[in-house]
Amino acid sequence: MNRLGVHIFLPGKAATLLLLLVGVSSFAVADGHSIAGHSIAGHSIAGHSIAGHSPAGHFPAEDWVVASAEEVNLDQSKIDRLFNMTFADDATLGAAFFKGGRLIDERYAEGFDKDSHGTSWSMAKSFYAALIGISIDRGEIASLDDPVANYLDYFNDERRDITIRQILNMTSGLDFPSHEHENMFFSADHLAYAKKVGVEKPAGELFEYNNVNSMLLADILLQVTGVPADKLLADRIFNKIGLTDVVLWQDSAGNPLTYCCVDTTVRQYSRFGLLFARNGNWNGEQVIPSGYVDETFTKVWDSLNSSTINQDRGYSMHWWISNHDERAVIFNASGKFGQYIFVDRANDVVFTRITKYYATGGSKQDWGALKYINSFGSVKFRIALAQFLDWIGLIKVQGNIKTPVTFDDVTSEEFFRDYSEIVDALIEASQP
Repeated sequence: MNRLGVHIFLPGKAATLLLLLVGVSSFAVADGHSIAGHSIAGHSIAGHSIAGHSPAGHFPAEDWVVASAEEVNLDQSKIDRLFNMTFADDATLGAAFFKGGRLIDERYAEGFDKDSHGTSWSMAKSFYAALIGISIDRGEIASLDDPVANYLDYFNDERRDITIRQILNMTSGLDFPSHEHENMFFSADHLAYAKKVGVEKPAGELFEYNNVNSMLLADILLQVTGVPADKLLADRIFNKIGLTDVVLWQDSAGNPLTYCCVDTTVRQYSRFGLLFARNGNWNGEQVIPSGYVDETFTKVWDSLNSSTINQDRGYSMHWWISNHDERAVIFNASGKFGQYIFVDRANDVVFTRITKYYATGGSKQDWGALKYINSFGSVKFRIALAQFLDWIGLIKVQGNIKTPVTFDDVTSEEFFRDYSEIVDALIEASQP
């Protein structure tokens, strides 16, 4: 993740207001439909369903079952090393390690605990993308390879050949401006902004991490179900896995923010990770079609060299590939500032880490007085003006403004720098 997002620095408050969520640099990678042979087509994901069969291991009820490393045949010293590396970064709010559906270890920074909320930033992309697989299984969407134009009438223009798969794999070719759509985050209506974004290059040719792709999922899901995506997420996934202590952000117009911002705890985020570790099955109920999980956890993009973490990564269906070799296959939901849900299906391991977050007390974005400056001037000018207005006391973030907020000490330098080493430590800790 490249922290190219724009921030408002709050003088005297050591705080930063994030104005663009989860910016990641543009990467050029040839598509080539590398997993075309695995295309999910038709109204089901045949041959992969394991409905009625619960994979080995526990599932949490109201809370997680706690076990020691020894009980699950792991080395506690290796887990300690993983946590020590994670908390070497002062940005870390909390982290937890799970094996076989049991909580093996968890730790929190001073002032935070198991009930402390963080925000997902772009981990939310992975959550909302899972709804596409459910809609395919229900016959609401015919295929990942359907043109988006089949479901969104305003795509019957130069965008007509863009497929749902290309939206999910960030290869749509939609316009990708230099500031990664800060203007969408400033907007009262994020969906209206996303609808107007045109084509920059042919679909399927380049990987470009673009929040607009993910925001369009909100409309696709609304058109095929008649239900807003945040309600779908709660009804079709979260309520089924007991992820109920949660805030789902909307823009000022009431559109679910499908590219960002699910607020909950380390333990709750980890339920979603366990769902994917268990092939979409939760205690005998197939919540997400297992074939869609298989599709997601297929290596698609190679060598996405992040300028922040300077490591090779891959990307697939709104998930990142942390490692894909003979040692381990690890995918992660990833968010700005270092939010991660790592999933190792083979070893039934989930490791979740979130950074410090100070909730604004809302679920619907409200720019307050800032709305009067969000429609004119450059992004740079608006930020400078907002800084000045805060400095003189005319506006107050965490007061009249409701939008995801993060603070200076959440800039996760160490975690990004040591990302590869942390993934290696996770691989070591996950091995019997």
